[in-house]
Amino acid sequence: VICGLLRYWPKVNSPKEVMFLNEIEEILDVIEPLEFVKIQIPLFQQIARCVSSPHFQVAERALYYWNNEYIVNLIGDNVNAILPVMFPSLYHNSKAHWNRTIHGLVYNALKLFMEINPALFDECAAQYKQNQETATHNSEGLPLPYPIGGPTITTTLGVEVSVPSYNPYVNDDPENLSSGEEEIEEQVDEENPDDEHGEMRMFDGRPDGVNLFRRKSIIPVDESVLSELERHRSLDDVLNGPPDGTNS
Repeated sequence: VICGLLRYWPKVNSPKEVMFLNEIEEILDVIEPLEFVKIQIPLFQQIARCVSSPHFQVAERALYYWNNEYIVNLIGDNVNAILPVMFPSLYHNSKAHWNRTIHGLVYNALKLFMEINPALFDECAAQYKQNQETATHNSEGLPLPYPIGGPTITTTLGVEVSVPSYNPYVNDDPENLSSGEEEIEEQVDEENPDDEHGEMRMFDGRPDGVNLFRRKSIIPVDESVLSELERHRSLDDVLNGPPDGTNS
């Protein structure tokens, strides 16, 4: 059942992802430990992707798994296979995720892993930092993506586990994060060249060869309205003015 859910996992519908995570947790609450071993690698590869989701409800729901005592026990029994899969996603989002609530949940998961197996935790941390330092850089100084399948980490039991790769243009360095925001703003400006000076816009129906601009708050007035306003007399002028046809 879990393999079927993973096969048809929604890609662009965040509410459905939350629903799938709810169903997965209900299944894990009654799964046998021997059956859990068969699906632990593909399952936690998907959970790692959910933790990295920009939709905070998806990441939050995935991290709530570490509040489930039975699931934590299953993770503890198989930490040598699960931690190398989850560590890159958890470590990256402990600093890079935009939602601070996710930071607290990530720290909780990392703390549990560290308490379960400190030696393996240190090994994964050292391997992650080494991958960051040795990653080749492109002309803009950003790390290139890992090969297909991502790098592998050898656990203390001698098992090689593939680590999921991530967006190569997202770095843990806050300076690179700020430069990425500037690139997005430049791209938006290029896609909207007509929005010059923020509040100046051209309106259609102009004569050929003449560019007319107006501010957003200025609305064209009909000429008939202007003529009626010129002929208008207030009630005070009518009452206080001299009667018609009288001579001074």
